[in-house]
Amino acid sequence: MDEETKKLLVENLTLNTENNLMLHKLVSYQKWNQIYRIFYWAIIILSAVGAFYYSQPYLNKILNLYSGAMGDSKSVENVLRSIKGS
Repeated sequence: MDEETKKLLVENLTLNTENNLMLHKLVSYQKWNQIYRIFYWAIIILSAVGAFYYSQPYLNKILNLYSGAMGDSKSVENVLRSIKGS
């Protein structure tokens, strides 16, 4: 083997080694990014479920209050109609 071929082979080996290190870093980055993304979405979904779970009694009270007010307004309308009809 002549010197130029040897030099090219050594240069090729160093470039391949650097390329291999960069590829390993990219694979590692992608794995960690996927783990973080799963963790991120798990926190968002679990916090939404938790917020709904803890606010559900208050929402039920508001809904019952609204339904009661609607029923009261209907009874007031019925009383007014009966007064006008008499």
